[in-house]
Amino acid sequence: MVPDHWFDINGVWTGSATLLPDGQIIILYTGDTNATVQVQNLAYPANLSDPLLLDLVKYEGNPVLVPPSGIGSKDFRDPTTAWVGDDGKWRVAIGSKVNTTGITLVYETTNFTSYELLDGVLHAVPGTGMWECVDFYPVSTNDTNGLDTSVNGAGVKHVLKTSLDDEKKDFYALGTYNSSANTWTPDDPVLDVGIGLRVDYGKYYASKTFYDQNKSRRILWGWIGETDSETDDLLKGWASVQTIPRTVVFDKKTGSNILQWPVEEVEKLRLNSTEFDGVDLEPGSIVPLNISYATQLDISATFEVDKEALEGTLEADIGYNCSTAGAFVRGTLGPFGLLVIADDSLSEFTPVYFYISKDTDGGYSTFFCADEIKSSLASEINKKVYGGTVPVLDGENLSARLLVDHSIVESFAQGGRTVVTSRIYPTKAIYGAARVFLFNNATGVNVTASVKIWELDSAYIQPFPFDQI
Repeated sequence: MVPDHWFDINGVWTGSATLLPDGQIIILYTGDTNATVQVQNLAYPANLSDPLLLDLVKYEGNPVLVPPSGIGSKDFRDPTTAWVGDDGKWRVAIGSKVNTTGITLVYETTNFTSYELLDGVLHAVPGTGMWECVDFYPVSTNDTNGLDTSVNGAGVKHVLKTSLDDEKKDFYALGTYNSSANTWTPDDPVLDVGIGLRVDYGKYYASKTFYDQNKSRRILWGWIGETDSETDDLLKGWASVQTIPRTVVFDKKTGSNILQWPVEEVEKLRLNSTEFDGVDLEPGSIVPLNISYATQLDISATFEVDKEALEGTLEADIGYNCSTAGAFVRGTLGPFGLLVIADDSLSEFTPVYFYISKDTDGGYSTFFCADEIKSSLASEINKKVYGGTVPVLDGENLSARLLVDHSIVESFAQGGRTVVTSRIYPTKAIYGAARVFLFNNATGVNVTASVKIWELDSAYIQPFPFDQI
């Protein structure tokens, strides 16, 4: 869709599609009007037999929703996929704010052209600012299948996700949805939306899920923005990409987070694989891994920390933070992991690593981080260290999966409990010059690593056979 009506002339923004029981598809999207007011508009496919739904018709009665009383004209956007409430009517959530409190409004409809604003708000968190690109969906606590957006009841939790406009970060929380009261309550108020768990701790924003009814799974898309200059973007003729699609399920082992994992279709791109078993990493060591082509990889790695050294660590290490420390700050129990998109001389490399810190109570916290500081020799690049903590249960070795694609690294720890996406701009570690290394920058612990690396083929996107429609 393009901005070509008064109700969206200043922008066709985020929206969502809903598949109705009769096979019809409706699309609600935010338009920025000729008066710079954010409104919600209705569109639908011109031809349902078109598998790509290329032609969309905008409803002649648009807009179908305008900002309600008390909501700013620029604080009302990004409708969700609709779901059916316990009264049988469709409901749609929209992000907004009141002063500095982020909120989610819910509207009810039977025909998608007229709506009633439900009393109160679905949820609100003070101090989080404008909520945009809100997502609201159920996850099963009993099995690994995804759920249709309208499912609720026993064995179900609801994920409420928002993109914080002030911080440009995606947060989520698990909780309970009371349809009759139009409220969602977080399981843990300390981990409420906007102040607790991140969807992805890296360069990642404006994510959105949908339910894949053909494979009974929930799929997550996310936006990887640029961190180079606008001039560079203009020179290359494009800016920003989408992540590899991910499945989303409830983590039954922890009960406190979701698990994200690359869709199974990625594995069709795997070519030859190489395994490195039981690689001993002494403190301060860097070990090259002999991979012929290291710019398109699917890496699976496990790390076993010397138990005696771990339990023998006496001094607490409570000040560690991925964003302020990075891979060069050495501690007794970390960092250790992989160097990807590296050149032979290590003038460029991106560490993806674990760091274990001992708490004052004798327990341990584990961090999973990606350090972009040495990722490029290019100037005018905003390079950061991203990451956060990752739950590690008793008896679990540390594990990571990395999808490496030239300038993108998507990293998944402990089966997807914590995810970090990196956008990098290598100048030397490119094509055949790229390498992979294991490293251990800890000062007081040996680590044993086992790694399996698949080289990945390119995804050859074939032109759609329009002549066969």
